[in-house]
Amino acid sequence: QVQLVESGGGLVQAGGSLRLSCADSGRTFSNYAMGWFRQAPGKEREFVGGIGRRGVLRDYADAVKGRFTLSRDNAKNTVYLQMTGLKPEDTAVYYCAARIGFGSRDPPKYDYWGPGTQVTVSS
Repeated sequence: QVQLVESGGGLVQAGGSLRLSCADSGRTFSNYAMGWFRQAPGKEREFVGGIGRRGVLRDYADAVKGRFTLSRDNAKNTVYLQMTGLKPEDTAVYYCAARIGFGSRDPPKYDYWGPGTQVTVSS
């Protein structure tokens, strides 16, 4: 089955950039639409962005549109979240998730989740 592991989180100043990666150890990565979600303390998990199986269709939350970019390299079984212009309100644990077929903004509809990586943006 799919096993996802995020990496690339850390501490960055406001206005800075980070690139998160999510790697799958399986062999059927291209069968899954991928989503990125985040959860800040005291808040529910929220949708950040999603990308289709071939990396053509992409969807972004309004809060990150124009600042975050999703991409995927199916040959490397990896999906990326490039984050620029980071703001303190972006601070959260970021999770990648995989879903068979079409993507979704609804966390419960995803089949697999990584353990998350912390992103902290200082003022």
